[in-house]
Amino acid sequence: MDAAELAFAGISRQAELLRSREVSPRELVELYLERIERLDPQLNSFRVVMGEEALAEAATAEERLGRGEDGALLGVPIAIKDNVDVTGELTSFGSAGFDGEASEDSEVVKRLRAAGAIVIGKTNLPELAICGFTESEAWGATRNPWNTDHTPGGSSGGSGAAVAAGLVGAAHASDGAGSIRFPAANCGLFGLKPQRDRVSLAPDQEHWHGLSVYGCVSRTVLDTALFLDVTSGPMPSDPSPPPAPERPFVESARTPPGKLRVAIAKKPTRLVAPPHSDEEALGTADEIGETLRSLGHEVFEQELDYGSAGDHFMPRYLRGILEEVRGVPHPERLEARTRGFARIGRLVPERLLRRARRLEASDRERIGAIYEKADVVLTPVMALPPIEVGHFEGKGALRTLIGMSRIYLYGAVWNHTGQPAAVIPAGRNRDGLPVAAMLVGRQNDESTLLSLSAQLEAERRWFEDRPPVS
Repeated sequence: MDAAELAFAGISRQAELLRSREVSPRELVELYLERIERLDPQLNSFRVVMGEEALAEAATAEERLGRGEDGALLGVPIAIKDNVDVTGELTSFGSAGFDGEASEDSEVVKRLRAAGAIVIGKTNLPELAICGFTESEAWGATRNPWNTDHTPGGSSGGSGAAVAAGLVGAAHASDGAGSIRFPAANCGLFGLKPQRDRVSLAPDQEHWHGLSVYGCVSRTVLDTALFLDVTSGPMPSDPSPPPAPERPFVESARTPPGKLRVAIAKKPTRLVAPPHSDEEALGTADEIGETLRSLGHEVFEQELDYGSAGDHFMPRYLRGILEEVRGVPHPERLEARTRGFARIGRLVPERLLRRARRLEASDRERIGAIYEKADVVLTPVMALPPIEVGHFEGKGALRTLIGMSRIYLYGAVWNHTGQPAAVIPAGRNRDGLPVAAMLVGRQNDESTLLSLSAQLEAERRWFEDRPPVS
């Protein structure tokens, strides 16, 4: 296996190669450090690279492997989005408003380390994870390896760009309104937003009033399944942990789904501005639908009854931003746009927030009526392909909010209902930029999404594509 093939092998395959001693942890870490040094100046995907620490951890992993120890990710490098704590490092949240080093790992990092993973660095995000593009005054713009004039999406854009360019095998990501799924769609990756509280946010109880979840971006479905098996499980502080899956997620990814009923739903929910769907986005959903038909699934069109779910998402999002801004140690360093989002959040009364949370259950039940007829829902992901870097530069919070609500149409409602949703790469458009579709599952049913996604992956083989910056 040559160096490039190893870099793009993904964490599941790399773990196998490490266990069979076909590659060493040091070789993997050195490979990625070389690629980061050579390629990341074009992308700015990493906020900090922890080279010395990673090499030291690789030496420890090599000793453990030599003693015959086992770990699902023993010796495998992983990147961490810079909105969770890694011991000894600044957690910047994409901002200049924070300082100081973290005294301990967050729970998700602890679980990755317990499985033997090596933290190679922390990836960039927009300030406080607010935006669907990854650009900040503090840390600069992150660029898409498929075309560096365009964004990799956000807020997990650094993670998306790093995995797509082969700078790491998989990367931690978070999703409060689509922030795993949009970078996955923009970068030609697989991205699953898990069920709420599947992966603990500890030491936090929740983020943005229950909207946010942790997961990863990866090149293959099996890599995401492995990441979830390693990181899933409740903590005592988690407000609503879901039931454990009937079998490991890796087994689901390796098991054919059987014949499923798939509903194509192209109509988006309204967030702020009236929704508009690009014909290319609608056509991508149709294309994946045709692939599903060819695989023997029953595919039909039926729109979802969103009701006012989009209106109920916005108070949670905007008040979440406001409360996060109030906790920034140096608010004077925040970007003007971020302060503008906080001002909008102050206009949302507490009663609207309480109402939005109270109506989550009825929204979930009404929208979920589709699952009486379907096992999975298929939708577009965004109204447009990846936008250009700087598209929102100089625009204030309100114009950014309205603009994003017209582009990132299909992701947020599932953060409000809490259920899992996965982005499926669907090739590239006429400009060479990635396009994608989204599969949405029943509550607590990541397993069906992983099984169906793996079947699509075997048919469409998106993991074989590599971007120009690679």
